[in-house]
Amino acid sequence: MSNGILFLTVSVIWVASEIILARTRHSDSSDPGRDRRSLRILWITIALSVNIGIPLGFCGVGTIQAGAGWIAATGLVSIVCGLTIRWTSILTLRKYFTVDVAIADDHRLITGGIYRTIRHPAYTGSLLSFLGLGLVFSNWVTVTVIFVPILVAFLHRIRIEEKALQDHFGDVYVRYCASTKRLIPWMY
Repeated sequence: MSNGILFLTVSVIWVASEIILARTRHSDSSDPGRDRRSLRILWITIALSVNIGIPLGFCGVGTIQAGAGWIAATGLVSIVCGLTIRWTSILTLRKYFTVDVAIADDHRLITGGIYRTIRHPAYTGSLLSFLGLGLVFSNWVTVTVIFVPILVAFLHRIRIEEKALQDHFGDVYVRYCASTKRLIPWMY
């Protein structure tokens, strides 16, 4: 299978899985304001970044010549690894995973599995995939245009989510935060 077909296949799976999540995993929360429009901000940022970044990847500005094949392959592997991390975290949370920031009435704080070392592995996985998407084009402009705005949008959402979790779980969440990192194990 050629790299182009492989990239297209992975991309279709990625987009389809996100559409399915967006349609099926909204909360039934009585407090829709908890999300503070962070989901909308995230989707708009992703749409703009990807729709600007991908065409730039084909324009030749910022193209990396040396090792372009290896960079593109690394990008594809990053997308797959990111999707794996994201789906592992979603399956670990099970019924507590929603696409909007929400706290269920019977919400439990999940601290095991992939959540043992990082608090937001679904976001880590998404960010790794978007970084990979930029790398697939072997283009630093594309990497920057796709990754940086999406990173900023995720960091905004993390602040909102962590406030909601701290408000609900109190000191238990504060202690959990003290023993874990946000996105990158042992670093951040």
